[in-house]
Amino acid sequence: MTWQSPIAPGISWYQATVGERPEYPALDGSKDVDVAIIGGGYTGLQAAFNLAVNGVSVALIEAHRFGDGASGRNGGQFGTGQRSFPDEMEEQIGFEQSKVLFDIAESAKHYVLDFARDHGIDMEYLPGQLYVAHKAAYEDDYRKSVDAMNGRYGYPHISYMERGEARKRVGSTHYFGGTRDTGTGHIHPLKLLVGLAKAAKAAGAGIHEMTPARSIRQSGGKTIIETPSGTLTATRVLIATNAYIGNLEPVTAAHIMPIRSFIGATAPLDAYPDIIPGKEAVADSRFVVRYFRKTADNRLLFGGREAYTADTPRDISSHIRRQIAEIYPELGNVDVTHSWGGSVGITLPRQVFVREVMLGVTSIGGYSGHGVMLSNYCGKLYADLVLGRQDMLAPFARLKVPSFPGGASLRAPLLFLALSWYALRDRF
Repeated sequence: MTWQSPIAPGISWYQATVGERPEYPALDGSKDVDVAIIGGGYTGLQAAFNLAVNGVSVALIEAHRFGDGASGRNGGQFGTGQRSFPDEMEEQIGFEQSKVLFDIAESAKHYVLDFARDHGIDMEYLPGQLYVAHKAAYEDDYRKSVDAMNGRYGYPHISYMERGEARKRVGSTHYFGGTRDTGTGHIHPLKLLVGLAKAAKAAGAGIHEMTPARSIRQSGGKTIIETPSGTLTATRVLIATNAYIGNLEPVTAAHIMPIRSFIGATAPLDAYPDIIPGKEAVADSRFVVRYFRKTADNRLLFGGREAYTADTPRDISSHIRRQIAEIYPELGNVDVTHSWGGSVGITLPRQVFVREVMLGVTSIGGYSGHGVMLSNYCGKLYADLVLGRQDMLAPFARLKVPSFPGGASLRAPLLFLALSWYALRDRF
């Protein structure tokens, strides 16, 4: 019987094609370790691996199965840099800090590719990323971003596409100009996650599925994490729950908001060779972004929603098919073989949240839809920090990431109104 995640709807194409996922035991009893980690996505498992391989005693707990959260259900796109184009980041935080963060993201890209190669993980990497403008008014902004990345940021792999080239590479007249990035690509995210969990286990990390954290408290200079079947006691703790923090820790919950995103996978498009003929990943300029790509077996994976709520559409496939048809009218009746959803952790400025929320307790998350590279690397950087190496999390910690307004009772309704307004703006 196929495992149905209790926290995210639908059986994903990733889950259908990853093969048998190894199962890991729940925590049974109590453990006292150097580092405890809450959350078994990319961030937590990378931290666990890098600590264990360096001789640190570490235990990680995950409330569900590894891969049930965003790390195993996302769009699979790497991207380049941070969530915003670097020249946009530069306007907010200045060139020097923006360049540091850009370079960290480049290191993250190489780290993930090297990690997969070194551990024999076939994550089905395909090169190429197209960022396309859904409004003609955005074309100049894209040109400026290309100039900045080629020049000030020393990144030669991105070029501007005029309208004709953009439409040919996407296979649709829906978009205007855009950028083509040959220095990045896209992956099968669940295959990476499964391989990462195996590597963490082999390195000696104690990793436990189906073990939710009930509470966190501190006593005698240690942090104690209560679970249904025992406690974890540690000198240092990493909270790596991202969108799934719930009510566990209030500072993280105030800064990282879960929003729902949905993806569909079509039947193989062998009869439509002009749709993304180069098999690049595509993301557009909408605030409520649409992201899609061709898989290794020629399917179209398409993600996006018009407005965000905490609810799940009754029929994800029909919703996704309608959005596909806006871009590719010839696919109006395409067979959507798999459809699924999950929660994405966002912050108000769409910047990564890194903060010590209690003494010895660090929270990392809020990748805002740009986390395939960054979440893996931030887990590695956390391990480096614990190991006394250079603190490369500090540039993230210096970012001014405010909490969402409205408090616990109003922040979700206010976000819904804001994102609904942006979704409406995207249409005009």
